[in-house]
Amino acid sequence: MSDAAQPTAAEVRASVEALKSALDRHLAAIERRADGAGAADADADAEVYSAFNELAAAGEAYDSLLYDAYDEVTPFEVPGGESRPVYLGPDEPAALSVYMRRDYTVSDPLRLLAQAQRITDLDPDAVDPSQGDAETAGSSVHAALGVLFGEFEPDEIATRHREFGLEEGDSTVWVLADEEPAEPGEWLDAPFDTADPERVVCRYDISSVFDEDEEEEGLAREEDEDGAALSTR
Repeated sequence: MSDAAQPTAAEVRASVEALKSALDRHLAAIERRADGAGAADADADAEVYSAFNELAAAGEAYDSLLYDAYDEVTPFEVPGGESRPVYLGPDEPAALSVYMRRDYTVSDPLRLLAQAQRITDLDPDAVDPSQGDAETAGSSVHAALGVLFGEFEPDEIATRHREFGLEEGDSTVWVLADEEPAEPGEWLDAPFDTADPERVVCRYDISSVFDEDEEEEGLAREEDEDGAALSTR
């Protein structure tokens, strides 16, 4: 514990009572949405989202006070508020946009070239004729990638990436709400410029850094149990 003024027992108790109330509100919002008839209601979704943020804030406040007062922590991982802006989109969205990014590294260029050549051997039309004879599928990684992503859907490439000589990196999917659908062709020149984090209804992130964090936390717990080290915050 630091030398700064420590929270009182009453402050810690008030914080845990606020956390209990936030838990109740979160569950009640979920139950109200589940009891609703028909399709998901936008107001109910917004209520659950708001209750989730309140719960996260209450949990973080209690965890901080508990540590400052007693040098103890909760077993819960509270989502950080800094990386997830508060939702400011429409309460009743009339349209949705899904933004997706998946990163890969070319881990085996020879395998990639061979797979692209195999595709074009089976289907000569898979090669873009505008590339010319010098840019055949098996002659460059650039051409091979064009064949691969022209032949397969992104989801199939994601499940078969090793087969194509690729290695997965980070990936994310953002679902954004809007008040009205875009006009045909309106955003094609700059498709990602309108990805406003404050209109994100939900998002899904995948990264090896999450696995590394879990491994580090597990190692820290093992060291604490063995008495070899103390956890820090």
